[in-house]
Amino acid sequence: MTTKKAPIQLPLGISLRDDARFENYVSGENGLACAQLEQAARGEGEQYIYLWGHQGVGCSHLLQSCCHAADPVRRTAVYLPLAELTHAGPELLDDLDQLQMVCIDNLEQVAGLPQWEEALFHLFNRMRAAGHVLVLAADRSPRSLGIKLPDLESRLNWGLVFQVKPLDDATKEVALKSRARARGLQLSDEVVRYLMHHGSRDMANLLVTLDRLDRESLSAQRRITVPFVKQVMDW
Repeated sequence: MTTKKAPIQLPLGISLRDDARFENYVSGENGLACAQLEQAARGEGEQYIYLWGHQGVGCSHLLQSCCHAADPVRRTAVYLPLAELTHAGPELLDDLDQLQMVCIDNLEQVAGLPQWEEALFHLFNRMRAAGHVLVLAADRSPRSLGIKLPDLESRLNWGLVFQVKPLDDATKEVALKSRARARGLQLSDEVVRYLMHHGSRDMANLLVTLDRLDRESLSAQRRITVPFVKQVMDW
C-alpha cells in the first residue's frame, strides 16, 4: 500500500512578476535557450536545463517565464529564488518532485554548503525519476560554481547548459521600446538614447528606470521627454 504525500508547503511572499514572460523577453543571441525553455514548460524536450550569466542578462526573467508558460497547459510549476530563501533551509526542496516543473534561481547562494548540496542532489534524482523538469540558474557555469559534492557537480553538467548573453546596445534599445509599448508608453529615439547614455546600460536597471518613469509620468500626467527624465532621475 502506497502512502500519499502531503501537499507541499511553499514559502509565502514569493510571486512571479507579471511582466516576466517569454513574449516580452528580447532574446538577442539567446534564441536557442528560449526555445528550449518554452518546450520544457510545455513538458516537451529536455528534462534538465541549466542557465548561467551575469546579473541583468535575464536568467530570473526566463525562469519566471517558464512558470507563466506552464500555467495555460495545466502543468504545475514553481519559481524559487534562493537569494531570498536560504533562511528556509534545504528542507525547502523536500517533495518538490510532486510538481511538474521546478525553477531554482541563484544557485550560487548555496554552492559549497553540504546540506544544501545533498538536498539538491536528491531533488535532481527524484525529478528525473518522476519525469519532471528541473531548471536551474546561477551567475556562473556549473564547473565554476564551487560545488563540493562530486555527484551533484556531475548532475549539473547533464542536460543542456546555456550561457545567457547580454544584449548589445542596439538590441537593448529595441527591448526598452518594446517594454514601453507594452505599458502603453511611447519612447522617442531621443529619450531612449538619453537613457542609454546617462543611466546604467544594464538591462535590468534600464527596466527599473522605465518602471519609475512610468509611475512618475502617470502621477504628473506628463509625457516622458528628455527634460522629464532629467527632472525625475536628477541626471
